[in-house]
Amino acid sequence: MSRTLTSPVPIGKLAIGALGTLALALGSLQSVVEPALPLLQRELGVSPAEGALVGNTVLITGAVLTPVVGKLGDRYGGKRVLIWLMAVVSAGGLLAGTAPNFPVLLLGQVLQGAMVGVLPLSFILVRKHLSAGASQVAIGVVVALFTGGGMVGTAIAGPIAAALSWQWMFALPTIAIIATTVVVAQLLPQDPPIRSDSSIDWPGVILLSATLLALMIGLVSVTGGSLPPLAVGAIAMLVAALATGWVAVERRAAAPMVDLRMLALPAMRNAFVLTFVITASFGMVVFLLPQLFAASADGHGFGADTTDIGLLLLPGAIVGALSDSVGGIAARRFGPRAVVIVGAVVTAATLLALAAVHTAAWQLVLAKVLVAFAAGVGTTALLAGTATAVAAEDTGIATSLLVVTRVLGIAIGVQVGGAILAAGADPMTHQPTESAFATGFLVAGLVAALSLFVVRVTKKGIEA
Repeated sequence: MSRTLTSPVPIGKLAIGALGTLALALGSLQSVVEPALPLLQRELGVSPAEGALVGNTVLITGAVLTPVVGKLGDRYGGKRVLIWLMAVVSAGGLLAGTAPNFPVLLLGQVLQGAMVGVLPLSFILVRKHLSAGASQVAIGVVVALFTGGGMVGTAIAGPIAAALSWQWMFALPTIAIIATTVVVAQLLPQDPPIRSDSSIDWPGVILLSATLLALMIGLVSVTGGSLPPLAVGAIAMLVAALATGWVAVERRAAAPMVDLRMLALPAMRNAFVLTFVITASFGMVVFLLPQLFAASADGHGFGADTTDIGLLLLPGAIVGALSDSVGGIAARRFGPRAVVIVGAVVTAATLLALAAVHTAAWQLVLAKVLVAFAAGVGTTALLAGTATAVAAEDTGIATSLLVVTRVLGIAIGVQVGGAILAAGADPMTHQPTESAFATGFLVAGLVAALSLFVVRVTKKGIEA
């Protein structure tokens, strides 16, 4: 049994703007890696598969921490947990901004991964202080600004790296995060914590975190192609054992970390599946496009440097930010099912066409714009629908699990994209061939088309 200690203070546009500004700064820090991946690979002397790990390290940490952060936010208040989380992110950004080598950069990325937990904490705050309809719109705005930060990070990565160094790509957004956190602490009202008669389900917390950590590390290792079959089987068994143990603990807990009955709701279950499929396809595109832009112009690439890649990806980042804001509104007006269908058709058609024709830069730019719009609208519609489909006290944990699903999907897509390029590399030059890129786009398109099948077989749950 749980109850709120005090009545929440109504949240205004200024406070929502402060949350959105913080999300913007965080999105900038997260996105500087995408256009700079080819540069980081050259500077640090790592392969494309290892380069994918730079971005995925953030996702691994986010997948592990986000459910815990969401639960703590439900219990102790979103603002309090948010401030502590920003301290961890800032430490990671400063560490990456002073990193002398690859291992230190990875450690900084590990700490930066805590930023993924900001989204469910923001959803807790708007859900407590706004009506269901207004919450969907506000969630769309916050997600849009987080994605909009991607636009900023994409644009500034190249110029900063050229004028200063790649370390400053991490340091400058981190300074902005620190300053914005101070503003948020002043403007955002203190949301009341939930008083509960039971303690936090720490065994459930530990087992879920261990399961996600084993899953993410296993996926990164398996897609990297460096593990023998026996090791792959051992990782699969470990993940299954941890997941089984977590379910058993949650069933017996008096106050479980995750109410398994909530996960059994059709709306929740189907949102998880669709979000994973959509983001897996999108993750492959996120990785493949910068690699193709950076490939030698003497062959099938365009020879773009970090600044050029950022400018070429910028239209997609802008449209992605706009699509996230539209996603919450579209979910309210048309329902998640219709939004997902349109997004899946657009994404699949775009990527299948790109697999056949990718000889001009404008084709890749247009593809990123269309895919970013479709993925942003679809996943945000599912997220907004989930946030208002559960009880207010479960908003944090429900949305955090959906955010984790987004993280898992993107991480798998990125690693699969890296694995495809590595497998299709020229044995003489060790550079990805044109057919490897075509294969990657084809696979991404087929994965996106899978969304239509999922929508068909889960129609009832999605409409609910």
